[in-house]
Amino acid sequence: MVAWQRCLITPGWTRQREMRNATVPEIDQSFLDLPARRLADAALGRARELGAEHADFRLERIRTGTLQLRDAKLESSTSEEDFGLAVRVIHHGAWGFASGVARSTDAAAALAELAVSTARVGRVLVRDPVRLAAEPVHDAVWVSSYEQNPFEVPEADRAERMTDLSGRLLSAKGVDHVDALLMQVIENKFYADTAGTTTTQQRVRIWPRLTAVHLDSGAGQFTSMSTLAPPTGRGWEYLTGTGWDFDSEVAELPGLLAEQAVAPSVEAGSYDLVVHPSNLWLTIHESIGHATELDRALGYEAGYAGTSFATFDKLNNLKYGSKVMNVTGDRLADHGLATIGYDDEGVAAQKFDLIRDGTLVGYQLNRQMADMKGFGRSNGCAFADSSRHIPLQRMPNVSLQPADNGPSTEQLISGVTRGIYVEGDRSWSIDMQRYNFQFTGQRFYKIENGRLAGQLRDVAYQATTTDFWGSLEAVGGPSTFALGGSFYCGKGEPGQVAAVSHGCPTAVFSDVNILNTRTEAGR
Repeated sequence: MVAWQRCLITPGWTRQREMRNATVPEIDQSFLDLPARRLADAALGRARELGAEHADFRLERIRTGTLQLRDAKLESSTSEEDFGLAVRVIHHGAWGFASGVARSTDAAAALAELAVSTARVGRVLVRDPVRLAAEPVHDAVWVSSYEQNPFEVPEADRAERMTDLSGRLLSAKGVDHVDALLMQVIENKFYADTAGTTTTQQRVRIWPRLTAVHLDSGAGQFTSMSTLAPPTGRGWEYLTGTGWDFDSEVAELPGLLAEQAVAPSVEAGSYDLVVHPSNLWLTIHESIGHATELDRALGYEAGYAGTSFATFDKLNNLKYGSKVMNVTGDRLADHGLATIGYDDEGVAAQKFDLIRDGTLVGYQLNRQMADMKGFGRSNGCAFADSSRHIPLQRMPNVSLQPADNGPSTEQLISGVTRGIYVEGDRSWSIDMQRYNFQFTGQRFYKIENGRLAGQLRDVAYQATTTDFWGSLEAVGGPSTFALGGSFYCGKGEPGQVAAVSHGCPTAVFSDVNILNTRTEAGR
């Protein structure tokens, strides 16, 4: 029992390793060798000639590679590249935007002309002229924190690693099928604006995931369980020892899957919850991350996720949660998916408070909204997912902070008399105000008198945002803190996607409503 409990509450999420003796990768020279500055000068110069008050230029290349395997056999391997340039202007107080793929100075100048023409058309709809909050001028090169560009690893080696992990899972007793996915992205971006800022950036991210499936032919049902390894801003080293111990997690997964397959169904009711970061990150994303986007709070944005109950009049007075709730936004976290040096308006990366001692104290901003609402400076949350799209206010890494010298996960569990311990994300549902929600997970364990007492099935927790975070009783210490995240956060019309991480410690919530999903589905 002791060994099982230790294994249970120290899954892969506690096996994250810091890089040692790492060298900073170099910017891809094939990107730098492009005449980026000449293109920018042509576009920005033409925009000035046409009377633009502000203009910015982006040259972007995004390469995405995907491997998919089924039962330890490679099913598909794809590699895509998105390359282009974009010009955005403010002309007579109105936004204008244009993008294209031709890389010549004439083409760049023509994009500036088209952007200005767009602004002229849109000007009749503008009631308040667009103004941007001030930002210091920057001239910088930034590279994300990784060791080995996954695209420099031969495809055969990448496939071999995923095939080996899949094969070990498939050979385990009780595992009938295994699905595997490996996604890798390298993003290069050159930015320049009429204020004089110039930035060149490169970031790498990777997402490996393996899912084991157990079939119960007699009962006509199946049970599945995936690795908890989150997508991350790392390179190929993530799969070979630095950052994650995939070998140990794959060895543990069949036993955990077998236990879940025969676990009893949960009895609906009120429980104390101990929620691991591998689950809580998604609750943070949906109930805090989207809700503190200022464009949603102001009603300017409703795509994909609706607006927000955390409206601007509630700033500095909304009791979002309990006193132990402190949430920050940042573009600085090591290996964060939303970590950058500078955003798509030339604003330097920062860390800032969103919720302090349970009270809403801030929002995610771009330069226009920062000026509009008197914040003085943007906190660097403008981002476009490609050259084809205009920058939107997008989510940074939004994280619940741990308690200094706070308890371990084991200590948090030991303080619960009747509760449930939650690991891993699965499905979720939330209303269009980011207020009423329901979440499930990968694994749920009954807690009896401070000890884990086996897995449960068919569990979902349900609450309103303020009730849930108001029930936050305790957060773990820094040793329990970990980053989760997603490659695909959607927003806007036309739609854009962005990668984002959310960090948090293990946390305890009191008297949370637990639903039995099987019973609910039968109603």
